Amino acid sequence: MKEFNINNLVRPNVAGLKPYSSARDEYQSTGSEMVFLDANENPFQTDVNRYPDPQQRSLKTELAKIKNVSTEHILLGNGSDEVLDLLFRAFCEPGEDNVITLPPTYGMYKVLANINNIENREVLLNSDFEPNVEKILNSVDQNTKMIFLCSPNNPTGNSFSEEKIIYILENFNGLVVIDEAYIDFSNKESWLNKLKEYPNLVITQTLSKAFGMAGIRLGICYASVEIIQILNKIKPPYNVNELTQLRALDRVLNKQCVDLEIADLLKQRTVLGEALVEVNFIEKIYPSDANFILVKVDDANKRYDQLLEKGIVIRNRTTQPLCENTLRFTVGTGEENKKLIEALKNIE
Repeated sequence: MKEFNINNLVRPNVAGLKPYSSARDEYQSTGSEMVFLDANENPFQTDVNRYPDPQQRSLKTELAKIKNVSTEHILLGNGSDEVLDLLFRAFCEPGEDNVITLPPTYGMYKVLANINNIENREVLLNSDFEPNVEKILNSVDQNTKMIFLCSPNNPTGNSFSEEKIIYILENFNGLVVIDEAYIDFSNKESWLNKLKEYPNLVITQTLSKAFGMAGIRLGICYASVEIIQILNKIKPPYNVNELTQLRALDRVLNKQCVDLEIADLLKQRTVLGEALVEVNFIEKIYPSDANFILVKVDDANKRYDQLLEKGIVIRNRTTQPLCENTLRFTVGTGEENKKLIEALKNIE
């Protein structure tokens, strides 16, 4: 890999941008009783009448502890989608640059590329849902800024080969974005352990899945200090609201409870997988490192409609590349999984 220089990737207008300085950026409370007359807030106490910490310091401090990284390597966003959008806006020149995605994968990569007027070069996964490294690197040109790897992958559920990801990291001089939304359900190690080793590595995670906080919209980006500094220049000043910060902090501080829930979901994933073997129209069950299981059936559209009639909502993935006649089942509670299996065994 050539010597990596993030300054060669960032958009020139972003590199020269002077970021907005909010009132709470310019002064942070030191714990003393202060009279705040700087931000034109309503002075009457409602618990949310003051602007939130624009850098979410308390939450980042606790995340840093459980993830074993420095707070300087963390950026928080209004869901992972905002984090991903910031990456496009910081590093991809509209109408000129391109990114590479690996279908079947998370659909927002393509949507965000289109919104930002960035060419999205799709390189299909292999038949075993692994990256085709040779085709990926052959698709790279001087305007390729990012490669998106979702691992564990959605909708297939598998984690990508470590050797293949390392080869991409070492042979691509742009950003390699690894989406780890489902990493807490995998027995594979997070790529956070490689963050200092690869300056072009960007990792996104979320509190929406294992932490059970989908409703508060909290996405996380881990990257080099230089990359985080660039993203901080363009993020909205108060992008993570006070209520989200408080709920997220409470959940992160209660990591023991989260771990118990993850353990239960992993147990339920095994139970569900074993039960699916007994369903006669399921032709294949794909291995999963996530909190869902992808299966191949005889007629996905028919089976999807039948389950809807029984009050069970799943995801039909048959329109996705390499996913013809597949259904995706999220792992629910023991009672929910029991209802699903009962429904599956009672439709013809």
